[in-house]
Parts: sequence; structure tokens; C-alpha cells
Amino acid sequence: MNDETKPTIEAGTPAAQPPKQGTDWWGEVKAIFWLVLAVLAIHSFIAKPFYIPSESMMPGLLKGDRLVVSKFPYGWSWVSPSFHVFPRTEGRLFGRMPTPGDVVILTPPGETSDYIKRVIAVPGDTVEMIKGQLIINGKAVKRERRPNVRIPVDANVPCEFGDAEDHRVTGEDGNLYCELPIVRETLANGRTFDTIDLHYDPLVDDVPRITIPEGHVWVMGDNRDKSADSRVAAAAQGLGGPVPWENIGGRAEFITFSLDGTTQYLNPISWFTAFRGGRAGTSLRPQEATAQ
Repeated sequence: MNDETKPTIEAGTPAAQPPKQGTDWWGEVKAIFWLVLAVLAIHSFIAKPFYIPSESMMPGLLKGDRLVVSKFPYGWSWVSPSFHVFPRTEGRLFGRMPTPGDVVILTPPGETSDYIKRVIAVPGDTVEMIKGQLIINGKAVKRERRPNVRIPVDANVPCEFGDAEDHRVTGEDGNLYCELPIVRETLANGRTFDTIDLHYDPLVDDVPRITIPEGHVWVMGDNRDKSADSRVAAAAQGLGGPVPWENIGGRAEFITFSLDGTTQYLNPISWFTAFRGGRAGTSLRPQEATAQ
């Protein structure tokens, strides 16, 4: 074909457009499916967010704290998936026993909700309490009185402990604080953490000696007055003694952010004003006691 016979396109004439393709709905559905599956896999086997719903782990954790829980430190079990859809089975895959002092999330026997507590003893240990004094393997856990802590009073921390004493004080800045006495406990492995124990309650402060059976752990809340843990009977919404290690869902690592309880879904401004300052990034790994 010579130049004279080639078709010409006049100036200003739009070029032909390819026909528009319809939306690939099946492709969109598959993309969403794989995205959801990836998120669930990460939540179930690597790490997931967790919300503190109660005051049982004060003073270290406050109601309203959001934190990251790693799923792999102790291996995986039937509670590892974010939704406990697997049948209850014994044991763990690539299992490792928690170290006393670890803060863990766990699913109480017969339930589907998650609790957060601190591991105090592991298989073979003996545990007892006498008037609030924790005794492990026949030795009293070291207790050190620390300066009072002041926690800002808000909707999530109303500072109501059910005893006659009012722990609310007004600070120099004019704000209301919850002032609480702190006792620092140090386990035999050197791990140390702060606890609250305001009054003597024989139901939780006196625990007969018990030997932790194989495949179980003994857990307690740091707020000894308000924790439904291994000391508390299952009928009273406690854990009813040692907890099977396959019921442990992961280890608490650090706080991501914290809310004071004033968030209103229909008020976007409250999404920002409800943030508590200074809590993001706080590590939840227990400290090691320094040599004296």
C-alpha cells in the first residue's frame, strides 16, 4: 500500500475509544475475601488488638486501654483464632509454658470471652495466700511499699472501690485524682510489678495451699480487690483455680492508645478529646528487679 492509499484522519476527529468494561464483581468479592482472610490470619496467629474492659489489672492497666497481644509466644491452641470456632482440645502446637510475671489473655473454661491476668505460678509450683501475702513454693513473695500513685478520675476510672475510704483527691492542678497505695511484688525469677490491695477480704486474701497441676497455670489480677481470677470460684465468675494452658490466647505486649470513656459515636470531636495522654507505647512486659 502506497502513501496515497493510506487512510487519513482529519484534524479534530476523535480517535475511536475501546469499549468500556463492566465492573468485575466476582474479582472484587475475591479481593475482599482474601483481605478478610489475611486479617483473620494475622489476628489469630501473629497479633491482635485487645481492649481492657475492667479495673482488674490496675495500676498498670486501666479500663479503656487498647493494647497489642502477640499470639505466637506460647504456640497455638483452640483459643488462638480471634473467633473461638474450633472445638476445645487439650495441648498446644509448638507450645511453650508462660514465664511467671507474663501478662496474658485467656478464655475461662466453659466461656468464650477473654480475660487478662498475670501468670503467677506454673506446673509443679505451690501457691497459697495468708492475709494477702502471696507464698510460692513455701517462700513469701517479696512485698515493698511504694509511693502512692495518682490516676486521673474519669468515666472509665471513677475511683469507686466499695470501701469506706474515699481515695479521690484534688491535685495541685485542680483536677480530681484517684490516689492509691501501691505494693510492689517481686517473684523468685526477679520479675517485679505493682499491685493494689486496699482491704482484707478472706474470700480472696486467704487461699489454701495448692500445687499447680501439669499443663496449668495460676493467674491473678494486679488489683487484688477487684479481680475474678484463680482465687475466685467459677460460680462467682472467677476462674475456679488453675487454668489449662491451652486456654491462654497470647501475651500482652504494649499499649497502643487509651480512652477515658467519654467517646460518643455521633460526636467526632469526642473521638479525640477522649484520648488519655502519655499511655501509648507503654510496655506490658514485667520489669526485672535491680540488684541491691
